[in-house]
Amino acid sequence: MTQSDKDRPPHTTLRIAQEPEADALLSRSPLAALVGMLLDQQVPMEWAFSGPYSLARRMGRDDLDAHEIAALDPEAFAELFTTKPALHRYPGSMAKRVQQLCQYLVAEYDGDASAVWTGASDGADLLKRLNALPGFGTQKAQIFLALLGKQFGVRPKGWREAAGPYGEAGSHRSVADITGPESLAEVRAYKQHLKQAAKTAKRAAGK
Repeated sequence: MTQSDKDRPPHTTLRIAQEPEADALLSRSPLAALVGMLLDQQVPMEWAFSGPYSLARRMGRDDLDAHEIAALDPEAFAELFTTKPALHRYPGSMAKRVQQLCQYLVAEYDGDASAVWTGASDGADLLKRLNALPGFGTQKAQIFLALLGKQFGVRPKGWREAAGPYGEAGSHRSVADITGPESLAEVRAYKQHLKQAAKTAKRAAGK
């Protein structure tokens, strides 16, 4: 995958977790960013994306290592998630998913999370690679692809099209569009609108 210097943004510091240390880890660690995206379900976005930093601290590390996590005893690793305050609303199941993700990365990419996107030939290939990750369905894969393109400068040919609506410029649909408190509020409002629309449609269908 090639990318000209002029298309590559300066070093990005994410502002999704809304905590400087947690966001700094997400910004410099491809694995932390993937784990944050994996945890982003049924909990507030800030909680999900602060999870990698909290996990690294509990492991006594400055970063997450796929080889280390993949090799840990499952029960011991789950305890890192379940110890209060829990790292997720469903700490046991999410610990299992994070370990499965790391085991997959070790098997397919020698533990290098960034290789998932640096080796992609185009947007469609990148989406396919992300969609193959344990715990990543199509929607989660598209959102993370949009995050890579919008904030990390990972822009293989056709990346916006592969990211679907999440790749649209100027949208506030997902974590890919969060750059601070204001955009976080806009994304949250959009998600609430979708939930309300779904409830309304469900009630209408039940009549």
